[in-house]
Amino acid sequence: MVEITLSDNSVKRFAEHPTGLDVAGSISEGLARDCVAMEMNSELVDLNTRITQDARIRLITVKDPEALEILRHSAAHVMAHAIQNLYPNVKLTIGPVVEEGFYYDIDMEPISKDDFEKIEDEMKKIINSRLPLHRQLVPKDQALKHYEKEPYKLEMISDLEDGTISFYTQGDFTDLCRGPHIPHTGFIKAFKLMKVSGAYWRADPKNPQLQRIYGTAFFDKKDLKNYLTFLEEAQKRNHRKIGTALDLFSFHDEAPGMAFFHAKGMEIWNALLDYWRKEHRAAGYVETKTPILLHRKLWETSGHWENYRENMYTAVIDEEDYAIKPMNCPGGMLLFGSKHHSYKDLPMRVAEIGLVHRHELSGVLSGLFRVRAFHQDDAHIFMMPEQIQDEILGVLRLVERIYSTLGLDFHLELSTRPEKSIGTDAQWETATRGLKSAMDIYGADYKINEGDGAFYGPKIDIHIKDALGRTWQCGTIQLDMNMPERFDLSYVGRDNEKHRPVMIHRVIFGSIERFFGILVEHFAGKFPLWLAPVQMIVLPINDELIPYAEDVKQQLIRAGLRVELDGRTESLNKKIREAQLQQIPLTLTIGAKERESGTLSVRTLDGKVRYGISHERFLTRVREHVDARNLDFDLFGEAPS
Repeated sequence: MVEITLSDNSVKRFAEHPTGLDVAGSISEGLARDCVAMEMNSELVDLNTRITQDARIRLITVKDPEALEILRHSAAHVMAHAIQNLYPNVKLTIGPVVEEGFYYDIDMEPISKDDFEKIEDEMKKIINSRLPLHRQLVPKDQALKHYEKEPYKLEMISDLEDGTISFYTQGDFTDLCRGPHIPHTGFIKAFKLMKVSGAYWRADPKNPQLQRIYGTAFFDKKDLKNYLTFLEEAQKRNHRKIGTALDLFSFHDEAPGMAFFHAKGMEIWNALLDYWRKEHRAAGYVETKTPILLHRKLWETSGHWENYRENMYTAVIDEEDYAIKPMNCPGGMLLFGSKHHSYKDLPMRVAEIGLVHRHELSGVLSGLFRVRAFHQDDAHIFMMPEQIQDEILGVLRLVERIYSTLGLDFHLELSTRPEKSIGTDAQWETATRGLKSAMDIYGADYKINEGDGAFYGPKIDIHIKDALGRTWQCGTIQLDMNMPERFDLSYVGRDNEKHRPVMIHRVIFGSIERFFGILVEHFAGKFPLWLAPVQMIVLPINDELIPYAEDVKQQLIRAGLRVELDGRTESLNKKIREAQLQQIPLTLTIGAKERESGTLSVRTLDGKVRYGISHERFLTRVREHVDARNLDFDLFGEAPS
């Protein structure tokens, strides 16, 4: 007799050893059809696994979040199976699931998207055959023998500990895998191959370059269609494309991975940082600036030379080792340590817009999202232990104000101590407990990522959600009781004795370059009035009106607005159309009537036109709109004339 406890705490008893499918079938045929796998005693296993003793199980159906990952893992096997059928001499490596699908790295002749159709056709044959996926455990020596002609699999097996190795077989295809998998290939109702790129085996340029073939898969064709529609919309919002079209930034071979911001891009940059500075002044921060090139001794003290050197750019000056800073923190430690502090000085909130450089492999550089040189909106908060909770809460509330102004929702994740770290167990325990207590008081749900903290402390990662529902990790809050120890920082307490301060590292934008790219895509280039690089354009309807239009432009510029004038000899309709393509929020048309009456005709990006707006009223409403940092384009809140 086997006793099975289900997720609703109900109990089922079986005379024989049932599989997960047997358990599902005993509940209903519909459930059995929808089941993909099961969780047995907190471990995900195949649905056909036999339950040989009393257990608690949770049946995983197509509606559960784990199911899609299992499906895509199986789809990677199906793709490898199809490719092996079409190209018999290929050598397989690994095929993991990634955020939006899966990929498989394969040693084979280069292919292109033109080859995808025949691979997909072969995959359909395998899927339509509804081949069961069977798991088999074999001794390590037998696994090595099985793959003696497969160098990559052989290398992976050799790295595994002695014992049994698991394989999955579907038809005549077998692959090394831990699982679990879908019961049969027919569960894959919708799939598509997406792209192919080069990838070095184990990310080492000294190793052979492989073909990395990406795909995605779903349980439902409608879900695939929705995903492809989403990708089309995301491509329209591609920040590199919009950045070029709006003349915001560019990249050049002379500085790979380092963005050149154009004049219009700098207008957005400065508007963003003007707001950042306003909020930080109000929250009690001061702003500082530290050098980007610092002596090796500093990086040895901070631990970066030992733990992060492979990502740093170094130089020898006067026969001494220096490094360009990859982080602002050590310079901030020097500033704090440059004078004596009392408990009355704390908390001390010190911010810096610091330029940092980190070496990234050329293959991972991606527009503004992955660069080698970027600015961080760092801040270091020095405090007494009893101030930790209030200061973390203060940062979370500042984050909320800034993100909400930009129309961004966010969620929180807590990352704990990684395997490679510095500091004592007691320091890590105190720091982690401090972050948890503040987050609990803040009241938002959060996820815990075990082992994903920074090497010098646990952290709260802040993930924003953009207009397409995509999430981006931008802000972070790191509680650090190790760095003050390394730099021997201290303050004089109420007892007139020296004490070690606790410190928070935090960013809100994170990499400002990356955040800039996210905003480009979030707004699809249609920046709200307060952020727009050109807030309005003046269009005289003929050459005779250009001098008056120039006077209007100068009046608006003196009011602190970003204004252009288009005096070209082109039709008014063409100039309006081009202004709309440039996503300029406001188009001001000047005709003889407007000159005589001292009014403006105002067109917004949604195509609405309001006539007879006095200059005074227009300026008042624009200033109110900009100062409030509104996200909409409706200045007047009334139907157009």
